[in-house]
Amino acid sequence: MPRLLGRRSDLERVLGVRCRDRALYEKALRHRSVLRRRSLHAYRSNERLEYLGDAVLGFIVAEYLYNRFPYEPEGYLTTLRSKLVSGQALSARARELGLGKMVVMSDEFERSGGRETASVLADTFEAVIGALYLDRGVKAARRFIRRVVLETTDLARLAAEDDNFKSLLLELAQANGWGQPQYRVIKTRGPGHVRTFTVVVSIEDMPLGRGEGGSKKHAEKEAARLALQRIGPLPGERKLRGAVGIAGGAPQHSAPK
Repeated sequence: MPRLLGRRSDLERVLGVRCRDRALYEKALRHRSVLRRRSLHAYRSNERLEYLGDAVLGFIVAEYLYNRFPYEPEGYLTTLRSKLVSGQALSARARELGLGKMVVMSDEFERSGGRETASVLADTFEAVIGALYLDRGVKAARRFIRRVVLETTDLARLAAEDDNFKSLLLELAQANGWGQPQYRVIKTRGPGHVRTFTVVVSIEDMPLGRGEGGSKKHAEKEAARLALQRIGPLPGERKLRGAVGIAGGAPQHSAPK
């Protein structure tokens, strides 16, 4: 159980405020796996607070971007907001803040890697925002989101990034005359409702990237991103030189011809 009682809790240090209604934050940190009766999930787990926190986060980020970029069109703002509040971005924030170690979950789920599951981290982050909003109001929620999400991000650089990694990898393979990227699920873990997938992407049997996510789609996207990072920009007919297989510590392979 996270230390929510006492002079100052770990969560209070993360939020930068005193927790008034501590029961709200205890609920925000309660994963449904700890509840034996499924009928109690919606009321005693963090799911409802996650729903509220998602809406609060989206509103505050949209408000900030609207004022920060007064001459950008709606499409630009929508795309940038989507990147800021994506599951991948929120799970990274939650990991940096140490929220994973504060979540109350079942022993079985913890043994399955629940504290590092991206969807759990992202959901907890949103639930904590929901609790903060109810407990301390929109101003406190806005300060926290600005400090943790907005003011630590290079927004111009993020807006310029193309995150359609699977399409980029396919285009790169086609431009260089390589085979089509192949995605393969090599591992799944966790119960069905919060399963995590591990996917490896290969080109001509050379494993180039391994990604994890709460769905196959997200895991494939992360694998493609890491593959692109490993390959680097390759104009024209350059070959994959020195690319190292990542599945099972595989040795170096020759480049696709």
